[in-house]
Amino acid sequence: MFEKIDHIGIAVEDLEESVKCYKALLGKDPEHFEEVDEQKVKTAFFAVGESNLELLESTSPDGPIGKFIAKNGRGGLHHICVEVKDIEKTLAEYKAAGVRLIDETPRLGAHNKLVAFVHPKATGGILLELSQDNH
Repeated sequence: MFEKIDHIGIAVEDLEESVKCYKALLGKDPEHFEEVDEQKVKTAFFAVGESNLELLESTSPDGPIGKFIAKNGRGGLHHICVEVKDIEKTLAEYKAAGVRLIDETPRLGAHNKLVAFVHPKATGGILLELSQDNH
């Protein structure tokens, strides 16, 4: 069902400072910056093989990343995103199996991909994002 790990989302308090750190760690610049208004975040993506590290800074304290940082006292691992071929079919199968979902229908995310989230209570405490190319 999963095609690959698309990215690992890391909540950060200061995107600019975090980009400097990961630039030093990985020896390269991020491949992509984007602001996702619906999620109230600014992002930077660093490719690592066929996957990415996504750094996320909240643009609002009431956004998902702002709430995560307020709850946890600082940033850290926020979510793991896996690519699927058919996100609507995957969500329907999860719903039929009784898997707790945050999103029952996909929405638009970074890179113009369709995304949906599985509730952490269904996955042992990890927020799982499903992603499908929207091309």
